[in-house]
Amino acid sequence: MKLQKVLNLFNVAIYIRLSREDGDKEESDSVGNQRKLLTEYVSRHDDFILYDIYIDDGYTGTNFNRPAFQKMIADIEDKKVNCVVVKDLSRFGRDYIDTGRYLERIFPELGVRFISVSDNIDSIKQAYDMLLPIKNIFNEQYARDISNKIQATVKSKQKAGEFIGAFTSYGYKKSPVNKNKLVIDEYASEVVKRIFAMYAQGIGKQSIAKQLNAEGILCPSEYKKLNGENYKNCNRLKTTSYWTYSTINTMLHNEMYIGNMIQGKKHQRMRGKQHKVDKENWVRVENTHEPIIDRDTWDKVRKLLSKKHRDIDLETNKNIFAGFIKCGDCGRSMMKNFWRRADGSKSYSFYCGTYKRSGKDYCTPHTLPFQVLNDIVLGDLKAIIRNVENLQELIKKQSCTELKIKNSTNTELIKVKAELERVKKLKKSIYEDYKDELISKEEYLSYREDYQQKEALYSKQIETLEAKKKETVTEDVFETPWLKRLLELKDIEELDRDIVVEMIDEITVYENRKIKIRYNFGDELEHLFSNVYSVDMEKKAI
Repeated sequence: MKLQKVLNLFNVAIYIRLSREDGDKEESDSVGNQRKLLTEYVSRHDDFILYDIYIDDGYTGTNFNRPAFQKMIADIEDKKVNCVVVKDLSRFGRDYIDTGRYLERIFPELGVRFISVSDNIDSIKQAYDMLLPIKNIFNEQYARDISNKIQATVKSKQKAGEFIGAFTSYGYKKSPVNKNKLVIDEYASEVVKRIFAMYAQGIGKQSIAKQLNAEGILCPSEYKKLNGENYKNCNRLKTTSYWTYSTINTMLHNEMYIGNMIQGKKHQRMRGKQHKVDKENWVRVENTHEPIIDRDTWDKVRKLLSKKHRDIDLETNKNIFAGFIKCGDCGRSMMKNFWRRADGSKSYSFYCGTYKRSGKDYCTPHTLPFQVLNDIVLGDLKAIIRNVENLQELIKKQSCTELKIKNSTNTELIKVKAELERVKKLKKSIYEDYKDELISKEEYLSYREDYQQKEALYSKQIETLEAKKKETVTEDVFETPWLKRLLELKDIEELDRDIVVEMIDEITVYENRKIKIRYNFGDELEHLFSNVYSVDMEKKAI
């Protein structure tokens, strides 16, 4: 160890972290890219000896309860490591108070050198600048403000009947003189008229799709591509180009064809996923563009659509999963198919709707017996409920620890507030010194800028600590409606339609009986579990 100190060598720990929940970019922040960047960086320094690489893949940066990180800290405390290298500060941690505590207090006390390659931070060359994360927070807030302003502008244009989408409905195109105005596409509009006419004559949606496919007429997505549009339909098979029952059904319900502008069907927050908007909240403006379908034809088609609607009778048709099951490859709804057992009893399985309607050239069966799906969903729901019960017990045991954390936060808050008051007094005193000509103007301006930066820092620390006091998980979280409901179902032994509707958002079925269940409470529960368990609320497989 003495020899190492004389030679001024460093035992280096490379730390790597990746988490989709934090909005990390898969390509630029991937584990492989981080490893390549950091190992090359270490190899270029003669005074670096790589001790180990610590990887937390799939762990959030909002806390430090990560296995690889904790192992690295243990090795630092055992004097095995005295230098930590990361790609950027966000890989190390996203909680700027705790991150600052490690970089300003813990690492210096342990004699650990800290390097953030992309941020050009090296603690041996200069002290860690606590203003850097504050700048990042300001940049984030600026981006959010811009996002809100853009959304307000978009909503205003929608209410004015201006088209603001990237792609028009099949049958229309953007006006060459005004991109917010729709004009008729002569070729595609004739296909739309034909579809409405065929349905009005009593021809079924699947028969219409088969007829158009047989004639080689391009489906909407392929037609858009032919016209140079970079259009992608996530619900369509990548290797095929065809009209489907779903496409025809969607077109027959589209009010755009009678001249009404319908927008705002989905909403997306900054860096979030798109969510469907309830129909009553869509932005609907009448008579904004030339109609393709006349009112008489539209009304006739609407009557036919309503007559052919069939409600599910749950007494005789016990498909409790109706409307929730999708094919994992083509995105279409799964259909059921009845069959009789050897003992004469009746049962059924689910099959891909595209396969059943259009055949094996368009998709594969994705066969899944009802009883298998029922058992999997029931078992999975029971496992989640057990986790909730375990979490409840764990939180009770940790109540003392939670109290210590709150007390620690309160103590730190008092200290920071005292520092803020001290800085304010110092700032006031240097002004008095300047007025009394005890310091020059240049000195006064320099001191004032320094104190203003510290004021901003301490104010932000106080804001963060106040927020942190509220974030501590306590038994009160079990007053959350979803958690209360899950605990009420702890003795569940059988699924019914009401439970499926209440608990499940979507079930995606893949070949070989692999499924993915997305729950209505998934995001909320996963956020709660994130500090205690490593839980995936989506990916489930048989």
